[in-house]
Amino acid sequence: MKCPFCSSENTRVIDSRPADDNNSIRRRRLCDDCGKRFTTYEKVETIPLIIIKKDNNREQYDRSKIEKGVLSACHKRPISVELITKLVDDVETQIFNKEEKEVSSSVIGEIIMDKLKDLDAVAYVRFASVYREFKDVNTFMNELKKMLV
Repeated sequence: MKCPFCSSENTRVIDSRPADDNNSIRRRRLCDDCGKRFTTYEKVETIPLIIIKKDNNREQYDRSKIEKGVLSACHKRPISVELITKLVDDVETQIFNKEEKEVSSSVIGEIIMDKLKDLDAVAYVRFASVYREFKDVNTFMNELKKMLV
């Protein structure tokens, strides 16, 4: 591992522990040449996941798109960043546990809606209204009625 300060390859690990998500390892390193310390993270390399969009285009999985959608749905709601991060982590885990190389965006949307339904009703309706592309008030009301049952 190269030192980010002096570019020396003469570094060593002085501490190693699991990171908060338990899916990576945090390592503290020391450069023997300049004496500075830095942190690295080691994570399992996963097979690239391809998302099949509604228009049948394919693109590589991007966690930030899920985060953006959930953050928008939770805007001005009493939901902590930790809860949002946990929700996104849970969605991501569920997607990757399918062990498929391609996943439909509709499957991801349904997983997100299931998680949001349990977290916050308003966030769920906001996400559903964009995801399901409600065309009029009646389709919106039908979705609300499903929640109330």
